[in-house]
Amino acid sequence: MKNKSVMIQGTASSVGKSILTAAFCRIFKEDGHRVAPFKSQNMALNSFITEEGLEMGRAQVVQAEASGQKPSVLMNPILLKPTTDKKCQVILNGKVHDNLSAMDYHKFKPELKELIKKSYDILSEQNDIIVLEGAGSPAEINLRENDLVNMGMAEISDSPVVLVGDIDRGGVFASIYGTIMLLNEEERRRIKGVIINKFRGDVEILKPGIKMIEDLIKLPVLGIVPYMDVQIEDEDSLAERFRYREGGRGEINVEVLYLPHVSNFTDFNVFETQEDVNLRYVMRGESIGEPDILIIPGSKNTIEDLIYLRNSGIEEQILRLHREGKTIVGICGGYQILGKTIKDPHGTESVIDEINGLGLLNAETIFEKIKTTTQVEGEVLSVDNGILQGISSDKVIGYEIHMGQTKLLDETSPLIKITKRLKEDVEIFDGGVNKEGNVFGTYLHGVFDNISFTRKMLNRVRELKGLGKIESSIDSFDEFKEKEYKKLAKIVRESVDMEKIYQIVNGG
Repeated sequence: MKNKSVMIQGTASSVGKSILTAAFCRIFKEDGHRVAPFKSQNMALNSFITEEGLEMGRAQVVQAEASGQKPSVLMNPILLKPTTDKKCQVILNGKVHDNLSAMDYHKFKPELKELIKKSYDILSEQNDIIVLEGAGSPAEINLRENDLVNMGMAEISDSPVVLVGDIDRGGVFASIYGTIMLLNEEERRRIKGVIINKFRGDVEILKPGIKMIEDLIKLPVLGIVPYMDVQIEDEDSLAERFRYREGGRGEINVEVLYLPHVSNFTDFNVFETQEDVNLRYVMRGESIGEPDILIIPGSKNTIEDLIYLRNSGIEEQILRLHREGKTIVGICGGYQILGKTIKDPHGTESVIDEINGLGLLNAETIFEKIKTTTQVEGEVLSVDNGILQGISSDKVIGYEIHMGQTKLLDETSPLIKITKRLKEDVEIFDGGVNKEGNVFGTYLHGVFDNISFTRKMLNRVRELKGLGKIESSIDSFDEFKEKEYKKLAKIVRESVDMEKIYQIVNGG
């Protein structure tokens, strides 16, 4: 029997494919189906480590959560992580394969078709419905040869396609018509309908255009999805996240530096759930404000991002904040940047053998050839000063993705005692904190998702500012996300003709 599937493709990047894929995953789950997402190839610096210690794109992790499933690299067999303007780290089935140029990777694509097909076949045997996601646009005619992620993947999986257009950016009818007209006849036959996404206003005004585009493309418009206020990680709207997350009326200011090679920015989404926090991303060309907490996030190219901080004048702003006693936090690559030196003897990340860090932590990092990828559990160690004072023994879980190993030197103490790695009992120390307690770093992505830890840290900031403690409005970040998935599914279900979607899924 043919596997049931539907593929969400878009007229361009950032039209909302990822979040609509998550929405359909949740709708099918609510309707009693075992469903899984699939994206053959994801290019993103936002990644996650599975229970097996394998790396995959976070967009598919979100979709897996929406499906009620544990994330698996079967859902994202190829992950591309840009390292420079011309090269990517190629991760196959969760493990680093090589660093390749765009041209070399394009030549490598034919060899990957069997890998993708094997992952998809296993996943389809385990589930009732697969919701596939494309990348960019299927009308990238220069990339059609050896395509593995749009119509090429639809052919591999023999999936019907729903095309998504973004009306918010303008020109949605032209983009829908142009996309379809640039496809060959066989590819056009795969498209079974169109969804118009991110609509604001009165749908009645749109109806004449809907009728005209349906007459032109001979396909139905399956739904008009409104602009949605849901707090769900969305790989397709990174620019919007950074544009609209500034502001707020809270008493605590948290600022995150937007590095040129920023990775795993989702580490900070949890701050958006705390009513007393103003979260701001400091973009290129902007200056740091007056944060209570300044965070240097993860980076796919730590040395280049350190040079950026130095050349842009941001380094001096960070050092000024430190002299004023403000709290500086580093996550993964940001933790490495806080140290005295970063060494890259194998050329793992850069042609620079050694570079001085910010020197705010007395620690040194050496890059290795092997990447650490693991899920961990641990507890926060005792800190005598600063915003972590009194949070010892708080349990935290997270995951590590890094090439470097960091050694603590005099007057720097470990931050977290790791008690489990990949579910095995261990006793390893992670992170570092200075003796004043106002500079600390950790390799643990997701450390702030631990609500108890984060709320205690924020309440310590409040105490230092002469404010009373408050409770978190959510008990756990997982519960919060679950409510948002339900909200997402409800909006999309009410906006799309689900009867027609099921007809498409069932081959009708």
